Amino acid sequence: MNKLLIVTTGGTIDKIYFDDMSDYQIGDPQIGQILKQLQVGFDFEVKALMRKDSLHLTEEDRQLIHAEVASSKATHVLITHGTDSMINTALNLADVPNKTIVLTGALNPARFHDSDAVFNIGCAVGAVHSLPDGVWIAMNGCIWEPRKVRKNRGKNRFEANPDT
Repeated sequence: MNKLLIVTTGGTIDKIYFDDMSDYQIGDPQIGQILKQLQVGFDFEVKALMRKDSLHLTEEDRQLIHAEVASSKATHVLITHGTDSMINTALNLADVPNKTIVLTGALNPARFHDSDAVFNIGCAVGAVHSLPDGVWIAMNGCIWEPRKVRKNRGKNRFEANPDT
């Protein structure tokens, strides 16, 4: 496999909280530091494309993500993304040919001790290295096709979409 391209868009995985009122900012991408600390056995490049909560992503933002992924020479792409609109972005990338694209994020910021970020990143890395071409979502220890998953806000997790 060539160098893994990691595109960061913001989301909870990179959030920094400042007070009890949940005031936050999207900070620097955490995935590069996490992978370096884990001493991974592959080359990667982190491209910080934007720092947005996924609820604030626009169609123009999704087109920018699409253009970045489609124009890259990388055949394996991992995207960190906010969980609220991750599925929308994944569906937007469905027409990118000849690439394995995996989106992941976190339900708690990577800076938090009890964050799911490292676990989700690990699952996404394994997925992007082993899955066939296409677009996938790696969350909560599972890998899904974007049309077959939903975010269950009440249970704060991703799960199979019963409508598919």
